[in-house]
Amino acid sequence: METVRAQFEPFIDEASRKFIEDGVDFHNVAATGLSAWYPVNFVLRGERGDVLGGLLSYLWGDWLHVTHLWVSAAVRGAGHGRSLMREAEAYARARGAAGITLETFSFQARPFYERLGFEVCGVIEGYPTGHVNFLMKKVLA
Repeated sequence: METVRAQFEPFIDEASRKFIEDGVDFHNVAATGLSAWYPVNFVLRGERGDVLGGLLSYLWGDWLHVTHLWVSAAVRGAGHGRSLMREAEAYARARGAAGITLETFSFQARPFYERLGFEVCGVIEGYPTGHVNFLMKKVLA
């Protein structure tokens, strides 16, 4: 039998990362029969094309999952985060998504997401230490 060992690799090469991610993805497709996966990203750009923020997400299993939403401090407070979320929601609705999920921390944007119609559906106290992690969802009717 081949010897197998776990090896710490903080900066894993892209090919290894993709192999592992694909392994999870292929398992998920086999278990659910749901193979349609779409990246859904919106970039906030300034007049010169510079990146000032954006929303990164993907659509799978009839749900949009937002992984990152960020707006540069230079343009924060002008409604850009709300606009990015509305664009993503419109995209999800147009493709018949059942809802949207995301995570946020107690020091981030829970009230912002609640104003957009999201509700907390999971909580991890003490992650990170001294804070709370919230899993949020918005059902699209």
